[in-house]
Amino acid sequence: MLHLLRKQTIIFVVFLCLFLGAKAQPKDFNRPDHDNLPYYFGLSFAYNSSALHAFKSPRFLQNDSVLGVEPGNSGGIALGLMATLRLNDRFQLRANPQLIVGASKFLTYTLKYPLVDEAPVITKTLPTTIVSFPLQLKFNSDRIDNFRVYMLGGLKADIDLASNSAARNADGLIKLKKYDYGWEAGLGFNFFLPFVTVSPELKVSNGFTNILNRDPSLKYSSVLDKLQSHMIVFSILLEE
Repeated sequence: MLHLLRKQTIIFVVFLCLFLGAKAQPKDFNRPDHDNLPYYFGLSFAYNSSALHAFKSPRFLQNDSVLGVEPGNSGGIALGLMATLRLNDRFQLRANPQLIVGASKFLTYTLKYPLVDEAPVITKTLPTTIVSFPLQLKFNSDRIDNFRVYMLGGLKADIDLASNSAARNADGLIKLKKYDYGWEAGLGFNFFLPFVTVSPELKVSNGFTNILNRDPSLKYSSVLDKLQSHMIVFSILLEE
């Protein structure tokens, strides 16, 4: 996860260096009245690294099947719509509903006494297809020519369309709940072009609800107490 965060931070530095290099050249002040618009719309394209925070059951050491469990991370992509409402010169309210695909979650189990046909280490894949509804408060810095820095924070509600919480019991099943709620925080840059604003953005998203539908009768579910979602997102935003 830290490796992915470093890669995404490097991308931000590249964008910043390109801006500083371009700033030395004279340029027009693009769309000077843009910040006075009461609202405007856009699109978002994102790559995310998704993982789980896994909390073991208080009775984990008493089980006779699983020696250890570790979460893994995977990448996915997202496409979203944006609507931004101007509150004042500094603050904006932004909605960014999006569809997130390919961000499957992984849990790797180390077994104490694997069966004859079992491997000692087993990875369970938890497919997810998420419709996310974030609502964010955006704080803008002063605009310098055609560039600006902003920070944002907010809350989100997620619906997992691939949730298996209603599936029938099976020994190897791990059930995830359909709904998740969490918070988001991030940093971004606005580059004002003649006809569009391009904004690279880095954001951290964490769930504060337990998405594990725990079943004490299931082998891989019973050793866990709760699961919480975690995501690092790099986005490119296109705004009118």
